[in-house]
Amino acid sequence: MCNFLAIDDFSSNEIERLLKLASKLKQEHFSTGNKPVLLGKTLAMIFQKPSLRTRVSFEMAMHHLGGKSIYISPQEIELGKRESVPDIARVLDGYVDAIMARVFQYEQILELAEHTSIPVINGLSNYNHPCQALGDMLTIMEQRSKLQDLRLTFVGDGNNVATSLSLICALIGIHFTIASPKGYELKDDVVKRVKKISSHGKVGFTQMMDPSAAVSNADIIYTDVWTSMGQEQEAKYRQQLFQSYQVNKVLISKAKPNVIVMHDLPAKRGEEITDEVADGPNSVIFQQAHNRMHSAKAILYTLLTD
Repeated sequence: MCNFLAIDDFSSNEIERLLKLASKLKQEHFSTGNKPVLLGKTLAMIFQKPSLRTRVSFEMAMHHLGGKSIYISPQEIELGKRESVPDIARVLDGYVDAIMARVFQYEQILELAEHTSIPVINGLSNYNHPCQALGDMLTIMEQRSKLQDLRLTFVGDGNNVATSLSLICALIGIHFTIASPKGYELKDDVVKRVKKISSHGKVGFTQMMDPSAAVSNADIIYTDVWTSMGQEQEAKYRQQLFQSYQVNKVLISKAKPNVIVMHDLPAKRGEEITDEVADGPNSVIFQQAHNRMHSAKAILYTLLTD
């Protein structure tokens, strides 16, 4: 494993190994503390978009494993504006041991990886969010004895989070359904890749517009904000369009009684999810957030110790 850029860069066995490692490192953290396996290693963290979970999870992951991290704000380098992406990659190559970048354009992640010899981690892009998907699977694994043949329904925009989630479900063997308004489904190229992966393991994949039908028999309901960073000008229109896609008590009552409710945060409470559900007995959203740190450890451990 040279980089961590997209979920479908990996086989199902590789994803399962990462999940087992994340679980092991989490147990170690709470029992004896993690061993300083990354002592002397430094992670550069490039941020075009602000983040609570991505920044703190990676900083603490490096700290717990004995390494260091450097936060690089949007104003400091202005990725691709003040300095070209290839030049930034080449400069950091001589300073640090790995780069984690949270950017607007996925192409910039690929550019960083192309022009450096050190590992690059995709902390989020407009196209996908693989770190989130790995943490999500760790959370589901802790809630259910078996991942294969579970049914996960994503309610909302077919965005970057949904993209990585659909792909990791296909690799792991989880049936994936997405309910979105017309025009807000998963991208065609993502659907093709999901179906190709799913066909090997005969895993179900469904797209529909009706959220009530979509959550029927669901083991997991997942939602995300209706308006992502960079889409603020569409906020009012999206609020109207997605009104019937709110994850509330009525909607989760149509799923299995022990359904898990997930959200990658930050949440717009009262829009895509109600307080009653977010803070209710079915919700695992904070366990999910905390697991971002443990899954980050598995990524860093694999990239920097192999």
